[in-house]
Amino acid sequence: MSTTPPFQSGTVFIVDDDQSFLRSVCRLLRAVGCTVETFASGQEFLARLTPELSGCVVCDLQMPELDGIELQAALNQTDNPLPIVFLTGQGDIPTTVRAMQSGAEDFLTKLAPKEKLLAAVQRALERNVRERRQRARQQELRVQFNELSERELEVLGHVVQGKMNKQIADDLNINLRTVKLHRTNITRKLKIQSVAELTRLTDEAGLFQQPKKMVS
Repeated sequence: MSTTPPFQSGTVFIVDDDQSFLRSVCRLLRAVGCTVETFASGQEFLARLTPELSGCVVCDLQMPELDGIELQAALNQTDNPLPIVFLTGQGDIPTTVRAMQSGAEDFLTKLAPKEKLLAAVQRALERNVRERRQRARQQELRVQFNELSERELEVLGHVVQGKMNKQIADDLNINLRTVKLHRTNITRKLKIQSVAELTRLTDEAGLFQQPKKMVS
């Protein structure tokens, strides 16, 4: 009996300048039911990328012009940051750490057992499905929050920090009655009364998040 996992929907985009290895990985993934597209360079893949594409990337680390780490950085700046599985003939610990900190699903050598590669691709495809749902949900929520004025968003930011009306008024140097009016408008427009629910939805929408610190 086959132990191959049931692969999630989506396309596996293989990026490698080694044509023989590219064909080998392509055959392996197609043999287990994956939809596959192949690219000889990172630039070629990025030219193909659109917001609608769903799947994951299996990428070589060392390639001319645009290496794997640079491709990952470029992909992370797009509206469709597909999960990446790195496959490399030569890796080192600092590069592995950098790739994983930047969101790589896995970092494997080209000599890794095929079962490890298939498992990593499966995880990456599953992650892509989750993250696409999360982005769609965020977009849906941001449409709701866009109904709020700039001042109402400012007040909301203080509300979800658990501040009382008087604290908010003092912080924003506005009248207490104005704070209450803004809070009334917020609950009316969002149709939410509970501060806990407001906090949950702002977190889900990615509002008021502090930028992540880069690890050196």
